[in-house]
Amino acid sequence: MRKSFSLSALPVTTIALIAVCFGYVIGPMGMAAVNVAIPTMASDLDASASQVGWIPTIYLLSNVAFMLPCGKWADNFGRKRVYAYGLGLNAFAALMCAIGTSIEWVLVWRFIQGAAGAMIFGTGVAIITSVTPDHKRGAALGITAACVYVGLTVAPAIGGWLTENWGWRSVFYFQVPLIIALLGFMHFFLRGEWKNDRFSAFDWWGSAIFAVFSVTLVYGLSRLPDGEGVAILALSGASLVGFVQHQRHHRSPLIRMQMFKESRVFSLSLTTSFFMYASNFAIIFLMSLYLQFIQGSSPAHTGQILLLQALSMAIVAPFAGKLADRFEPRVIATTGCVIVGAGFALLNGISPSTSTAYISGSLLLIGIGFGLFSTPNNNAIMGAASRDEVGVASASMNLSRTIGNLFGMSLVNLMMHHYLGDASLTSAKNAELMTTISLAFTMSLVFVMVACVTSAIRGRQ
Repeated sequence: MRKSFSLSALPVTTIALIAVCFGYVIGPMGMAAVNVAIPTMASDLDASASQVGWIPTIYLLSNVAFMLPCGKWADNFGRKRVYAYGLGLNAFAALMCAIGTSIEWVLVWRFIQGAAGAMIFGTGVAIITSVTPDHKRGAALGITAACVYVGLTVAPAIGGWLTENWGWRSVFYFQVPLIIALLGFMHFFLRGEWKNDRFSAFDWWGSAIFAVFSVTLVYGLSRLPDGEGVAILALSGASLVGFVQHQRHHRSPLIRMQMFKESRVFSLSLTTSFFMYASNFAIIFLMSLYLQFIQGSSPAHTGQILLLQALSMAIVAPFAGKLADRFEPRVIATTGCVIVGAGFALLNGISPSTSTAYISGSLLLIGIGFGLFSTPNNNAIMGAASRDEVGVASASMNLSRTIGNLFGMSLVNLMMHHYLGDASLTSAKNAELMTTISLAFTMSLVFVMVACVTSAIRGRQ
């Protein structure tokens, strides 16, 4: 007789990988799909160019502010528990965004959705690391990274199709049933919990100082070059110094600052991650504006073009993960950085009349390079951390990515504020928008060049 298949019979490593992978598909899918809907949302809610820039930025701001606290909570109270709570909060915030009648309402709930994202992405990799043997960690992280890119792959197409046929609100609505189904799967099949054996006190002051740093960094960049912006950025720098000093002397810090001194691989891998993600995050936002406003493409057509970058990431990332288990991660990651640089070099040559084939080829190169870079780099970070600090290491890894995203997007907001101000996005502003996009891609190329250097000199794992 044939034995019937049962999910409950699968090993916990497989069940955990399924749960994390589906969360890592849904989260990026919801976030990136919103970027395609932004032009329609801006028109419907009568949002200015400056307000439009805050739609992705405020999500990242909240994500950064809560990432380290969520990693600490996960180590103390359970990584699965924090992950599940994050999924539930994300679904509720998406529902609130969908019923919004003003841009201010949407921004408030996007902030809350960003906090939920910190709970999800700050713990998912920690769960995988907790249940996976060291010699298989690279492959598992490769699959996880591929799932992120699958979410990013389908997001532009889904976001464009939903927006064109059902309006921008459907981009938020569609996330809710998917998350409910995942929570049901975890409740019935993912047994066990993973946390530290010893409970450590939570550093509330450290969390508050880091939140001040995050908020003042983003707001200060948005107010440049005014004197107010310079003063706020100075406060941000002082807050960061204060945070580092506080962590060094606290008995139970959010992150042990000695981790950066103990491992050159850990510190330089995080630095490389910061610059790579600072270069890349705004590309979907910028290309969505470029294709729809400057070239007049529909949301659905825009989504199909933007699909190429994430699709190539999803295909390459699992192979890069397996290579990182067999070969030196530094070499593979650095090769990926170089290929991403080539893609941004091509994007620096676009104009209002650039062909679809040229744009597609550029995005394809960036996607292949990022697929080669991300998994080996993540493997290097997690491999440099001890078992009882995987939650903090996972949060640090995601924090470097998110702060990079936030820093890059904040600079794009600064450019938009300088060239477009509070004007509505119309065809009359296409010249200013094109200038902003070109300058932003030049900035991205510079960031990638710095990342190539930091990746190459990090040393052997």
